[in-house]
Amino acid sequence: MTTPAERYAAFRQKHGDEGAALRSFRSLYDFELDDFQLDACRALEAGDGVLVAAPTGSGKTVVGEFAVHLALEQGRKCFYTTPIKALSNQKYNDLVKRYGTAKVGLLTGDNSVNGEAPIVVMTTEVLRNMLYAGSATLAGLGFAVMDEVHYLADRFRGAVWEEVIIHLPDSVRLVALSATVSNAEEFGEWMGEVRGDTTVIVDEHRPVPLWQHMMVGNRIYDLFMTDDLTPRINPTLMRVTRDAERLTSGRGRRGYGRPQRSRPPDRVQVIEKLDAEGLLPAITFIFSRAGCGAAVQQCLHAGIRLTSDRERHEIRQLVDERTAHLPDEDLAVLGYLEWRDCLERGLAAHHAGMLPAFKEVVEELFTRGLVKAVFATETLALGINMPARSVVIEKLDKWNGETHADLTPGEYTQLTGRAGRRGIDVEGHAVVLWQQGMDPLSVAGLAGTRTYPLRSSFQPSYNMAVNLVGQFGRERARTLLEESFAQFQADRAVVGLAKQLRKQEEALEGYQEAMTCHLGDFPEYAALRRRLSDREAELSRQRGAARRAAAVKSLEALQPGDVIRVPGGRRAGLAIVLDPGRNPRGTGPSPLVLTIGKQVKKLDPADFPVPVEPLEKLRIPKNFNGRSPKERANLVSTLLAKMGDRDLGKPARARDHAVEDDEVNELRRSIRQHGCHGCDEREDHARWAERYYKLLRETEGLRRRVEGRSHVISRTFDRICSVLEQLGYLDGEAVTDEGRRLGRLYTELDLLTAECLRGGLWEELEPAELAACVSALVFESRASDDARRPKIPAGRAQDALSAMIRLWGELEGIESDHGLSTIREPDLGFAWAAFRWTKGHSLDAVLMEGINGNELAAGDFVRWVKQLMDLLGQLGNAAPPGSKIKQTAGKAVDAMRRGVVAYSSLT
Repeated sequence: MTTPAERYAAFRQKHGDEGAALRSFRSLYDFELDDFQLDACRALEAGDGVLVAAPTGSGKTVVGEFAVHLALEQGRKCFYTTPIKALSNQKYNDLVKRYGTAKVGLLTGDNSVNGEAPIVVMTTEVLRNMLYAGSATLAGLGFAVMDEVHYLADRFRGAVWEEVIIHLPDSVRLVALSATVSNAEEFGEWMGEVRGDTTVIVDEHRPVPLWQHMMVGNRIYDLFMTDDLTPRINPTLMRVTRDAERLTSGRGRRGYGRPQRSRPPDRVQVIEKLDAEGLLPAITFIFSRAGCGAAVQQCLHAGIRLTSDRERHEIRQLVDERTAHLPDEDLAVLGYLEWRDCLERGLAAHHAGMLPAFKEVVEELFTRGLVKAVFATETLALGINMPARSVVIEKLDKWNGETHADLTPGEYTQLTGRAGRRGIDVEGHAVVLWQQGMDPLSVAGLAGTRTYPLRSSFQPSYNMAVNLVGQFGRERARTLLEESFAQFQADRAVVGLAKQLRKQEEALEGYQEAMTCHLGDFPEYAALRRRLSDREAELSRQRGAARRAAAVKSLEALQPGDVIRVPGGRRAGLAIVLDPGRNPRGTGPSPLVLTIGKQVKKLDPADFPVPVEPLEKLRIPKNFNGRSPKERANLVSTLLAKMGDRDLGKPARARDHAVEDDEVNELRRSIRQHGCHGCDEREDHARWAERYYKLLRETEGLRRRVEGRSHVISRTFDRICSVLEQLGYLDGEAVTDEGRRLGRLYTELDLLTAECLRGGLWEELEPAELAACVSALVFESRASDDARRPKIPAGRAQDALSAMIRLWGELEGIESDHGLSTIREPDLGFAWAAFRWTKGHSLDAVLMEGINGNELAAGDFVRWVKQLMDLLGQLGNAAPPGSKIKQTAGKAVDAMRRGVVAYSSLT
């Protein structure tokens, strides 16, 4: 068995000679190609597919560009796919500069330019859709480049990458470009099985060396020191952070004294320090959109100016030129003049909430070196090519939508990978800002870890199933899915699990021998003790369930105006019921209350360990607005006046009262009478028995995992096909007309969309009403708003949305019967914004009212509207004969394509 290094060396020897295509390609560049680039190009020219895993900024895309060059030389086509539209636009512009507009096309959700050209840049989803549709554009395809192929780990979109890799014709040579991952060999081995000969090239060398630092106070310290070529953590940094920690916690040398907070440097100090040290341009990663905007404002108010007069003039000229197409009234809404003033100072924010046109201007100015300080969310690290001299990381944790999670080594590497511009900087710099509780050792761990494996997120979908069955038949489709990277990894894991299972079974035999007792059958005695413990736990659970049921019943009896006492937790204290929040779905009431702290909050049964009783009754004003601080304060004042100095005593606490149980008494009697109960070594044997049964449970779980991981993808596919058969989308091996329509719907809620079409739920709707309803199938709230229900249009749209929710509930039940859970509930949060925009309301009005009364970011608005337009276009293509949907959807799309939404950049 040869090692990867030996195989790589043999490959280099075999393909050492350059072909004519590579020689002509090298002449296009004014720099020498790196070894890994040359090796990948030689493999491609020799007829292999390639997987290239290398750090950000190392020049992986040169290999993709060689595939384009080879295709043109051979008179064949090359498709260049990227995960995001901005990256597609950027690559399209790069290739147009080299080959001209006649030879290069672009296909994204927003743009369709010269789609039959020999070189077409597209998002990965477009290529997937082509493969399922059997598009004629695929004729003559010789090469496919998949940039950022590590996106297949994305849990929302990752399956698309695997679908493309599996379904591309065998004659197409695949070029997969990935960030550095620790299991590139495993991924390459899978590609070899699916695609044929694939050369794996891994390069961990950064073309621009990266220096790691920490900023403590107003000084920047090196994270590592190198002695005898062995890096170690800087002892000065360790001492400085210890002193800062001691100062912050108030532990002086004598252990007393008032705490003096050693605060992290503010954003103005950081930028001024980087400027003084010659470390600009810099990207500061702040894991909050609001934080990015606030950082720019702080620098603006501090009077920071990082540009010369000539640069300011150049910035203004470019900004005015790039935004000339946007209506003046929209620019005013978007704060254009202040944004431009910040740009002229060399300052900018960059996040998904910004208008795409504004983001593109920031990207262009930063790439040109005109903007010197960008404050960005982590989405920038995953997107377009925008390197800097330095990267600053404010915190080592971020909100992931559910909780504050620590950065992973992979995320840290992705962020710091932006530091160091090839051909410009001699070295790049990563600066982490010290905060209380931050240990340089943890930063060093992130910076030094090189284990971030690629994990498949592949799952079959309804759309995928009907397309595969339609093209290949059910059995062949099942076999194809078994070829997925997800199943490949699962099968490999089974080998390790089976080995672990054998070890645990051997350990069980040893534990069983150790608990043997000369006075009797100890496993029998241990089983009695375990049954007693289980029964007592069950009784405790029953008492807890009874308490919860009583609490729920008391909550269901609440009325608006009831004054209640929340016994504990963050919302402890008096509260006024605004809405009882009775839930028709049976998940228990969730009353909406105004707390004594003047906050509107939603409670749930978990907040009440004991039943709640109203203490008093207040009249709530008829037009009370929970979003008005003044009205909340007035109502709380009324509550305090009503309650006066009444002594409420201590909150009631849940108390468990043990009850007599015949089974418990019988088990205790059997234990006392058992022979092993009198053994001197009873507790010793019991400890071995506990270990035995604990390991037995683990072993049984492991056995279930081994059985569960075998053929897991095909089992899910079979369940999906069963649902499709029940609903009439499949008829055995045949795809029905309804199934073919489902096959044209590429959306997360594909089945629900198809059912709405088939049921005629939208037939009588006007364009704006249709837009409101369909928005519920694409929109997903970033955070739940617990103060108000989503506002939706009245009349037919409201009826249709209610019908959609009922239909979702029916589908959820059908899925549950088949052991599936893939369909999320439609989100009505964007319905009102979609309705008003389609009706022709101004951008200002739509953004101000936003979602549930919360102002909507322009970038989010444009992104959701474009996704909505895309799905409406799909509905037009999938609508059954005689349906009004095609015409209505077309009118809705035309009405939405205006102002900031109509803009798409190819500059």
